[in-house]
Amino acid sequence: MQFPMKRFQCSKIRTRTLLFILAFILILAINIFYFIHTKAKYTYRQVTATNGISLHVLHTTPDHIQLKSIDSNVTDTGDVGINGGFFYGQDILSIAVQNHFPVKDKPGAYGSGWYNTKYDRGTLVWDGYQKQFTVQSVKSVEELDIFDRSQYWAQGGVSMNLANDYIWGLVIYYQALPAAHEARLRSGLIYDSMNQLYLVVTPTPCTADQFRQAIQEQIAPGQYKEGIFLDGDGSSQLASNQSTLAGDHRKVLQMISIE
Repeated sequence: MQFPMKRFQCSKIRTRTLLFILAFILILAINIFYFIHTKAKYTYRQVTATNGISLHVLHTTPDHIQLKSIDSNVTDTGDVGINGGFFYGQDILSIAVQNHFPVKDKPGAYGSGWYNTKYDRGTLVWDGYQKQFTVQSVKSVEELDIFDRSQYWAQGGVSMNLANDYIWGLVIYYQALPAAHEARLRSGLIYDSMNQLYLVVTPTPCTADQFRQAIQEQIAPGQYKEGIFLDGDGSSQLASNQSTLAGDHRKVLQMISIE
């Protein structure tokens, strides 16, 4: 009678071992899938330009972008991304629209993300039909040059004119970039000739010129690139699995999320 009992006990041990191995393999597979899926959405890096400006960069593609209305610090949302454009009180003052719908309220509503309030300002546009980026200086969504208004997103800010060192200073004057010549935290949205997108935040207080120089040097070096300044100072915020920058911990009304 002892031999059958031993065989039964051995069988139980083998079953438990097999179940443990299967559970371990399943957990490992889930973690690998999550890692690959997350890595496919974006990469993170931190670089320091020769002028001393530290850049935290989320590198992604336009199909992973979701423009969102929030009422919190970017680091408290649970999302990966950076802050968006300008705001005041509870009103979004920069264009933030996806597939012809503003991030807040209805099309045409003030403070919804339908307008670059007061000024024609640089708006980075992804045309999903034509698969191309542009920066367009407009005051409202109706002015955007888009092939298919059901396949695009547009984020307002102030034009960087990375390809033109002669006019960029005049453009930021007319587009009213706040505190351009003061040392402030800065954020920006950049694309390159390969349709790659870079969400950039610096925790180093700097002028607009210094931030722009750091981007020209460190983002897609040697390639054509263009972009916009986003909101700055305490609103310059970034959240990722690798790093968080909370600015001055204030709430913002809009973010650029990677999903």
